[in-house]
Amino acid sequence: MRLTFWGAARTVTGSAHLVEFEGGRLLLDCGLFQGRRAEAHRLNQEFAADPATIDAVLLSHAHIDHSGLLPRLEREGFRGRVFATPATRDLCTSMLADSAHIQEKDAAWVNRRERRRGGDAIEPLYGMRDVGAVLERFEDVGYDEPFSPVPGLEVVYRDAGHILGSATMVLTVLEAGREKKIGFTGDVGRAERPILRDPAPMDDCDVLICESTYGGRAHEPPDAARERLATVVAETAARGGKVIIPAFAVGRTQEIVYRLDQLTHEGRLPPIPVYVDSPLAVNVTEVFRRHPECYDAELLAYMEGSDGDPFGFHRLTYVRDAEDSKKLNASRLPMVIISASGMCEAGRILHHLRHGIEDPRNTIMIVGFCAEHTLGRRIVERRREVKIFGEPFRLRAQVEVMNSYSAHADEGELVDFVRHLDPDRLERIFLVHGDAQRQLALRDALEAAGYPGAYGPGRGEVFEV
Repeated sequence: MRLTFWGAARTVTGSAHLVEFEGGRLLLDCGLFQGRRAEAHRLNQEFAADPATIDAVLLSHAHIDHSGLLPRLEREGFRGRVFATPATRDLCTSMLADSAHIQEKDAAWVNRRERRRGGDAIEPLYGMRDVGAVLERFEDVGYDEPFSPVPGLEVVYRDAGHILGSATMVLTVLEAGREKKIGFTGDVGRAERPILRDPAPMDDCDVLICESTYGGRAHEPPDAARERLATVVAETAARGGKVIIPAFAVGRTQEIVYRLDQLTHEGRLPPIPVYVDSPLAVNVTEVFRRHPECYDAELLAYMEGSDGDPFGFHRLTYVRDAEDSKKLNASRLPMVIISASGMCEAGRILHHLRHGIEDPRNTIMIVGFCAEHTLGRRIVERRREVKIFGEPFRLRAQVEVMNSYSAHADEGELVDFVRHLDPDRLERIFLVHGDAQRQLALRDALEAAGYPGAYGPGRGEVFEV
């Protein structure tokens, strides 16, 4: 059996890993690479194998850096099946359509610029037709229910606790009369976070492909993050400013809304409005409401006792219309604005940052990981000047970085997750979905825990296992 590491190899985006054995060829995830425009444009047109020869995609979850290249795979000839949980499928319906809209808008913008320069026009990476076609290839699979995507392969999904519908998986491959088990974490969630159940342990395996986003890092406890959220909102409102929160439409937005809902019911927030300004986040929140089977016991009890709708309260408004979004920037009143994207690379959040980043009364609250070369990372680094829509702006707003809201396990939580696996059976650990520095830190932590030799493969590296 052969593993080819293609995306999320020594970086935190574009998850895609090719598995080949005598029974077939499949991808673990098919994610969009996000980063510098030219590099992303090139990498998102390259696949580890001819898409027409890929039999199936095993999708860990719906985040665009794990699912967002599926429509391009379809456009290039993929005719297999995509296996995902029902919640992941429902999320992808909205998220891939939103991504296609962004691809088409970006291509139109580039083409207008190139026409002025006399350059060549480009095609969008994919469009709505490709999204519709690949969604027809989805097949629902439940947690803990073995299924066989191709002959000689059995797969079991477990709840990853990362976002709604997320899954870890173990692939049992039968080749030449020999059985080999491959584990793939996708993205591992965190214990005791709100809304979702804790990550379920993975079955023992011979080879593990493990995410490493927060190697060498430790998150604050969830309760400390809730207290800090209340403090930041109160302090910013007292200054007469806005709290601007770039947040992923899936997971992060719903968690922030739920925490604000709790704080509102407890009477701990100032009487200021809260806006979720993202059409995608509005659609995704509806998907969350349709899948209570993914909720943890805490949220179910809260819904029964205090609030039937944890994603709505009297000061909260979901904004779809672009004109209503623009009115938020014109207002000088204190408010909370939650808007996508989480890395500040696209969407309405750019307009809110453009209007609010130079006002020292405001707070920009970063609540998740921001990859290198993104606007979000530059804000995290507190650069004195950043560019938005190509124009320079002084960063004068307060910056609050709260990685405790991350849906990714930190180093200690990742090590605890791996500790469930038999070290005598586990032959190899491949670290993916992490910067090189984070992978080295996690490698050392795993070695200290009795799991030596973890390695972070580069893009295109091939291993026989």
